[in-house]
Order: sequence, then C-alpha cells, then structure tokens
Amino acid sequence: MDSSPGSDFRTVTTPVTTTVAVLGLGEAGGAIAGDLARAGAAVRGYDPAVVPVPEGVTRTDSEAEAVTGAHLVLSVNSASSAAAALHAAVGSLQDEAVWADLNTASPGAKRALAATAAGHGAAFADVAVMAPVPGRGLRVPMLACGPGAPRAAGLLAPLGASVGLVDGEAGTAARRKLLRSVFFKGMAAAVVEALEAGRASGCEEWVRENIAAELAGADAGTLDRLVDGTRRHAVRRTSEMAAAAEMLTELGVEPAVASASRDLLARLSADR
Repeated sequence: MDSSPGSDFRTVTTPVTTTVAVLGLGEAGGAIAGDLARAGAAVRGYDPAVVPVPEGVTRTDSEAEAVTGAHLVLSVNSASSAAAALHAAVGSLQDEAVWADLNTASPGAKRALAATAAGHGAAFADVAVMAPVPGRGLRVPMLACGPGAPRAAGLLAPLGASVGLVDGEAGTAARRKLLRSVFFKGMAAAVVEALEAGRASGCEEWVRENIAAELAGADAGTLDRLVDGTRRHAVRRTSEMAAAAEMLTELGVEPAVASASRDLLARLSADR
C-alpha cells in the first residue's frame, strides 16, 4: 500500500474476535457453547465431568485455564458449583472481563457471587435463562442485571443472543425467573400429580383431555378469574382439596400439590 505523502492512506483495524469461556458443558452449556462457536466466537470450555465438547469449542483442563484471555465467562454448571467455579477462576480473569452466572439460584446466592467477583475487581452479571435451552440454544430468552450486565449483553447480542436488561443489583433477574417458576413449575407439578391420580383411577386419558381443554381455553381474563375465585370461595375449596388429598392417599398417590393447595386455601379462609 502506498503511504507516501499525498496518498489516500487509511489505517485498517482488524475486528477482535470475542473470546468466551463456558464453564459447564452439559445440556444447556453445551448447546450455548456450540452456538457461540458457530457464530464466530472463540469458545473455551471446561467441565469436570467427561462430556462431549461441541465442534469448534476448545476443551480446557480447569476453570482458570478456560477463563484466561476471555472477554466473557458464562458459568452454566449448577447453582451448587457456581461459587467454587468463581473462586477457582476469578484470579485468572483479564481486565474488563465479565463473569456472567446463568445458573438458577436464589437472589441471595447471586448477590454473594457478585460480592466475591467485586472483591477481585471483576464485573458480575446475574443472567436468568427464561426458557428451556434445548431447541433454542443461544437464542433462549435471557434477562440480565448487575454491573456487568450491559457489557455481557453487548458481547452476546452480535453473536445472536437475546438478552434483556433489568435495573437492579445482582439477584433481580434471578428473582423474576423464580417468581415465574412458582407459577409455571407449580402448574407442571399439579398436572403431573393429577395425571398420576387419573392413572391410578383408570381414567388418565379423561384427565389429560380435561386439562388440555382448560389450558387451550385460557385467555387474558383467566388470571383474574383464578385469583378472585380462589379468594371468594376459599372456605368451600379448602374442604374440596382436603377431600382430593384424601382420595389421592387412598389411591396410593402422594398428595403433595393437593395438600399444599388445601393448606393455602385454609390460610386464605383464616384471613377473611
């Protein structure tokens, strides 16, 4: 290239490849790591278990090795392993790297992780994964908060991720996910218990069809009707769910959800 005086010389800046460390290469971590690699990121992965490493992902022998030189760390191991992983690797983080914890944990646990990261000068992002990862991979909807959240979202978005930012300290995103889980996972548990009882009664298909019809008919007003009806008829429904729990016991089905419903209704009745 001619760089003599008067020539049209421009400095060309080579784009920097984003380096991402993924700690935990199980079902969720493996899917996300593979998508990141296909999107063009340099991905370094670590998992203490012997698990397959997605194509394009470099396996490392420790958390510290994985995070060395990484711009972003995604901790996708488990809530019980998250603190140990952070302690093992935080000293190897480069300046301006972000530690993003994607594990499902309590808000208090997320705040503790954020404090540990801050104590080592690392930016922390509490990232809540808001839907199952299988089938979605990196496209799974996520919410993020904490001091490192804007940078984590900025690094992930060009790679195809969808990360919504929420105001608040670490734990705020986790709180939103767990509030949703109270409903969604509770509903799933109720369905499983009802189908188990239907099977024991010899009418599982009838129960399944009834549940499917109720879910298909739900609309925006269903929530209000459920809440208002539960409070208005709490006394009668306490007796109804007591009878349901007794029936399940007779069928040999543990009435975990039915009993919890009975107790909640009894509390609402007492508050009237």
